[in-house]
Amino acid sequence: MIVCGIETSCDETSVSFFDSRKRSFYSVVSSQIDIHRRFGGVVPEIASRNHTLNIRAVYEDAIKMAGISNRDIDIIGVTYSPGLIGALFVGVSFAKGLSYVLGKPLIGVNHIIAHILSAEIENPIHPPYLGVVISGGHTHIFKIDSCYNFYLIGRTIDDAVGETFDKIAKFADLPYPGGPELEKLALNGDENKISFPIALKNDTNFSFSGLKTNVINTIATHKYTLEDICASFQKTVSLTLAEKINLAIKKSSLNRVIVAGGVACNGYLRNNLPKIISGEVFFPSKGLCTDNGDMIAYTAFQMYKKKRFFGFEDIAVDSIKF
Repeated sequence: MIVCGIETSCDETSVSFFDSRKRSFYSVVSSQIDIHRRFGGVVPEIASRNHTLNIRAVYEDAIKMAGISNRDIDIIGVTYSPGLIGALFVGVSFAKGLSYVLGKPLIGVNHIIAHILSAEIENPIHPPYLGVVISGGHTHIFKIDSCYNFYLIGRTIDDAVGETFDKIAKFADLPYPGGPELEKLALNGDENKISFPIALKNDTNFSFSGLKTNVINTIATHKYTLEDICASFQKTVSLTLAEKINLAIKKSSLNRVIVAGGVACNGYLRNNLPKIISGEVFFPSKGLCTDNGDMIAYTAFQMYKKKRFFGFEDIAVDSIKF
């Protein structure tokens, strides 16, 4: 089957075509990072307008890359939640129009679930397993059964881990996006210089607000170099994630773990987490950790096999409760 995946949840406009027989992907991504950098973060209205301007061209470029025509498409998948509501509306509206004109089934894809399933594209793993999403907007731990049912085990009660990276970086006057800049500084720092706290001990839920405030206050004192602060903060994030994931492993009796989402691009976490998590850890490649159409197309294919369709009366949702 040829599956079209459409992603517009935040500031990347992406369309991908997945050939299920060849297991090949043909993907185009249009990023808005340079546009939003001048504002120090994503501006929802600007993101939505640029999705509107870009989506047809991105779709047509992906069609050409795949070497197919509209009539070759069998399934249309689109991110419907969670994300910026205006941005989601653009993708969902485009997908509905495509589905109606071509008479093809429409699959609504949960963005968080797609991040987790993206690890299956390049790794020999299939459920049941634990899925952990660490991104700018989400920090969740799920138990996923063999039918792709998701059961929430833990989540952040305040800031997401990526949000914490970005807010600390912004306070330190680092360029947007701040996470990669903070990671670069940490390379030249001493991760054992400062001991930051881990919140909610013996709990699978996360809390990063106190850590964020602690780090920002430490930066303001000028007692330590920014490199040492970044390295110590990054180590604390790693230890926090590992503690919660290890608790989830005990609770679920599952010892295979997918760690996905934008923050999973962090090299320190990719190298360190497999050493301190008491299970087998899988990451998507860095290109699949950021928002992309490949993960939407692949997840739509899996949801199609489970007959989980999206109706024309269904709408985009900016947040979703698990």
